Formats: sequence, structure tokens, C-alpha cells
Amino acid sequence: TGKELVARSLHAQSNRSGRPFVPVNCGAIPMDLLESELFGHEKGAFTGAITSRRGRFEMADGGTLFLDEIGDMSLEMQIKLLRVLQEQSFERVGSNKTISTDVRVIAATHRNLEHLVSEGRFRLDLFYRLNVFPIEVPRLADRRSDIPMLIARFIKRVSSEGQPAPRMTPGALAALADYPWPGNVRELENLVARLGLLFPGKPVTRQDLPAKYRANEDWVAQAEDRPGAHFDFAADADEAFDSMAAVGVMSLPEDGIDLKEHLRVIEISLIREALERTNWVVSRAARLLNLQRTTLVEKIRKYDINRMHSASGF
Repeated sequence: TGKELVARSLHAQSNRSGRPFVPVNCGAIPMDLLESELFGHEKGAFTGAITSRRGRFEMADGGTLFLDEIGDMSLEMQIKLLRVLQEQSFERVGSNKTISTDVRVIAATHRNLEHLVSEGRFRLDLFYRLNVFPIEVPRLADRRSDIPMLIARFIKRVSSEGQPAPRMTPGALAALADYPWPGNVRELENLVARLGLLFPGKPVTRQDLPAKYRANEDWVAQAEDRPGAHFDFAADADEAFDSMAAVGVMSLPEDGIDLKEHLRVIEISLIREALERTNWVVSRAARLLNLQRTTLVEKIRKYDINRMHSASGF
């Protein structure tokens, strides 16, 4: 769902942003190595420890330690983590020297920790120690307005690797917005990477997408025929323009465009966004759009914009 991206954003906007952000996937490291990974070890502490090594807590000192998939951590390791969180100190494996630590810990999991607690698979005291400020990251299917911006981010990554980036058409974006995304953000990222290999520097239409992403052909075909309709996907108007330009849908199609209709759709989308953002307080929405209140009221009447019509259709 993008848990690490949320964690990185929290770090970047905190007073620790100048210090390291250190991620650890607790589910990807064997249980017998996780302690050494987190706390480090001294030379000769175990077979294969040929040199001393700093752990992730030391690496993250002054910054943020992101513990992903903490629900997969063993009970024995949970006890050791709880001690560090309580005492803000630890020892490397094979050492009796106490090391102080100053880190912000952000933990994430796809599991229901309360259920794991009731089953005796997760410590209640550790749960309460971590559950200071819970943030639920919705699955991608529940925040479809993020899809254009995520695609823009992934396409930018493709471009940064020196590969010509694909350009997404409105119909392709409409198809992707209608897909349930069981694999969440990672599935979308992998799809963009695949499209980058198949269509370098070329437009990607709905017909170019793999079959499972084209389930609702009739609805998507309507979107393909309506230039600019994709702007309804974006949750923020400024980010919408940047994102759509990045994925290539702001470029002029080869067969031309109905500019008047295109601008009308953009105007309606931005008015709806301003109204939704201000909870339909017209005067505040007008200020966001740099319009007189009376002018905005006239446009709302002209385009027949109301709350029912402006609700997200995805």
C-alpha cells in the first residue's frame, strides 16, 4: 500500500530529516540474524562474524528507523525490541557495552496486530509501546485518485534510468483507475516498469494494457473518447497538472483535440476540486480559484455542478 513511502514522508517532514532514514524488513531477515541486523555484532560473536558491524539502530541514530512487517517478528525478538524502546539503549551481539540510541521508530505491518495479541503471537506491552499514533494506509483500490500521481512518480523513475518513458493516454488511465489492484502500489509499479520496456517513448492506450487491466471495456472506451476526463482522478489540482504532464496525457494527440471541450473539462474538474476541498463553502473555493464569489456561482450554475455529481465515480 506504500507504507515505506508514508514513513519516508514522515521522516522528511520531521525535525530528524537531516539524519538517516533506515528501513528494515523484519519479515525478510531470518529470525536468527535479525538481532545482529538491528543491534550489530562484535567480531567473533558467532560463526561468520569476521568483523565488527554496526546495527540498524546505530545507523539510524538521530533519525528514523522503519521496521516493516513487524508482525512477523518472533516473540523472543519482540522482548529485546521492547527493552530498547523502553530504555533507549542496547548492546551489540557478543558485547556487554551499552550503546545509547536516539531514534524515532516507525513500525508497519499488513497483519492485524490486535488479533496476533489475542492469539499470543505478539506481545501486548510491545503493541501498546508502538501504537502511539496509528496510521492506516488504505489499499490502492480505496484511493484511486492517487493512481495518476503514482504513475507519474514511477515513470519519472524510468526516465531517470536513461530509458525513454511511456506516455499514458486518458483511456489507459481510466482502465487503471477501474482495476481493483490486489497487489496494491507494488503491482502498479511493476506494471509501469513493464510498460516502459514494451513502449519506450510511445503512447500507451487501453488496448496496450494486459487483458486483466481492461475488464470494463465499455466504461473505459467512454473515457478514451473524452479528452481531459482523467483530471477527475487527482485529489489535488496542482499535483494533477504536474502528474498528468509527467505521464504524457497533456500532449496533443496525433488526430488533434477539441480544445474548447478539453478546457471545459479541466475547468469543471478544478471547480469541483476547490469545492470539495473547502467542504462546499463557495467563498473559500472562490479564493482558491482567484475568482469573485459571484463568478464562481455563475460557473457552478452554468456547468450544473452539485455535490451528487462531484462525488468520486471511482
